[in-house]
Amino acid sequence: MPFIDARFSTPVNETQKESIKKKLGEAITLIGKSEAYLMVQVEGDCNLYFKGNKDADSAYFEVKLLGKASKSQYTDLTTALCKLATSELGISGDRVYVKFEECEFWGYDSFMF
Repeated sequence: MPFIDARFSTPVNETQKESIKKKLGEAITLIGKSEAYLMVQVEGDCNLYFKGNKDADSAYFEVKLLGKASKSQYTDLTTALCKLATSELGISGDRVYVKFEECEFWGYDSFMF
């Protein structure tokens, strides 16, 4: 039951959104999850200030999941997300933050996992 919120300071067109969504579906497997239950939000033109400025484009990913993953899995996913930001939108990895949140409870279709 993962959810990835992907926010970018740069504009993101529909073709890019579709490509990002596809790559997020592939990347989520790095933490042992599948795209089958993945929900994604892709948002461009966000006011992301990094190091006190907006001198360069930035990205923020928030990954929420039911259960846990290992630190090495999180490292692999962080690497993939930084590469995605660079390849899709030209955002340097040193302007990317990734936050992980492990959830004990997750509801879906009127029941709890």
